Amino acid sequence: MTVAVIALAAAGCGKSSNESSGSSSESGKYSGKGIGLAYDIGGKGDQSFNDAAFAGFQKAEQEFKIGGRDVEPNDNESSADKVQRLEQLAKAGYNPVIGVGFVYGPAVKEVAAKFPKITFGIIDDATVKAPNVADLVFHEEQSSYLAGVAAAKATKKNHIGFIGGVDIPLIHKFEAGFDQGARSVNPKIKIESQYLTQTPQEGGFSSPDKGKDAANGQIEAGADVIYHAAGLSGQGVIQSAAEHKVWAIGVDSDQYKQSSLAKYKDYILGSALKNVGGAVYDLTKSVVEGKPLSGEVRGDLKSGGVGFADSNPKYQAMKDVVAAVDKAKQDIISGKVTVKTQ
Repeated sequence: MTVAVIALAAAGCGKSSNESSGSSSESGKYSGKGIGLAYDIGGKGDQSFNDAAFAGFQKAEQEFKIGGRDVEPNDNESSADKVQRLEQLAKAGYNPVIGVGFVYGPAVKEVAAKFPKITFGIIDDATVKAPNVADLVFHEEQSSYLAGVAAAKATKKNHIGFIGGVDIPLIHKFEAGFDQGARSVNPKIKIESQYLTQTPQEGGFSSPDKGKDAANGQIEAGADVIYHAAGLSGQGVIQSAAEHKVWAIGVDSDQYKQSSLAKYKDYILGSALKNVGGAVYDLTKSVVEGKPLSGEVRGDLKSGGVGFADSNPKYQAMKDVVAAVDKAKQDIISGKVTVKTQ
């Protein structure tokens, strides 16, 4: 069972900010300079959330023959830094300008008001309401439910774990869906749960060492399948799982296919997918075609905006697990199952 997620190309390569030339699409309707993309904490090379956005950025550049500039965040930066970054992209003529991650909410709201003719996008935030802003959000709880079903079917100890990067409502959705999915298989299953930090500034999404330490603790406690929603920190979770020869479940991108995780891939059961790349591509396409998206644009299982990656042949060989996940997907799409968000 798959979701149409844009394949990554050369993820993590390049400089801290990248600019390519090009100014008009083949259709001739587009007059902007290209796509402006501002990364979230962890930056490009996280093999997860930011890299998924980069994949959509690359695909849009290539297909529409337009330029683009992607810009990295700084450590411990302020909201003013984010405002300045988005303003620079807008002033330079990039359109759309996309903030990758909810942390850009206040900055997108402020800058979009100053540049009404530019379309802005923000991923994982639905609070910015303006005619030139598209809120690119997802039903993360639905893909996490599938991860929970897979974990509960694959565990040999009836003991699994969840590791969230930061203790915030967005990540609570991942945990809620995972718990519900697992308990739909086994109501008595034991679930370890841990958040790495209370705020993004403390490194919850950007510290593989924190992820590894948390996973080590959950595995020592008895968990043999661990699902992370922790961005770059999740690389440490996956490394720990591989070293202990237990299952990890990735997030956002198909982490089984990520080059930097190749030596651990046999222990990546699957990944709860969020088609961030598709959202970046779709918003760019709408601007290039002269019909820019605005308002809330939410991806779900039915639309292919979220899903569960089945790239690992070892997962595909577990016919009972695959069947259970497929049934859960259909139950959610049909409305038979409603997934909780907290």
